[in-house]
Amino acid sequence: MTHEEKHLWYDFLKMLPMPVKRQKNIENYIVDFYIPQVKTVIEIDGIQHTADDHYEKDQNRDLNLKKWGIKVLRYSNKEINSNFNSVVLDILNNIGLTEADLNL
Repeated sequence: MTHEEKHLWYDFLKMLPMPVKRQKNIENYIVDFYIPQVKTVIEIDGIQHTADDHYEKDQNRDLNLKKWGIKVLRYSNKEINSNFNSVVLDILNNIGLTEADLNL
């Protein structure tokens, strides 16, 4: 895991009241994090994901996952490092939880 993935995992995702899979294989894709209960993938993207060819691959991948009923949430390394609380709140909102639901 990258530094940003570790930060998200240890400082937030581990506390969710539902299982979160790391480096989960879904069909022919490996996703950073997967929350099966709410069919949600969380991807943490480095700078390479902004390159045109990589961006296209990500878009196609997200479309395929969506066809299988899986929501994809993407955050950049920069967002994790500079706006962590907003990322956490966005994830909670997207999976139907609040801060009060966390296992603290």
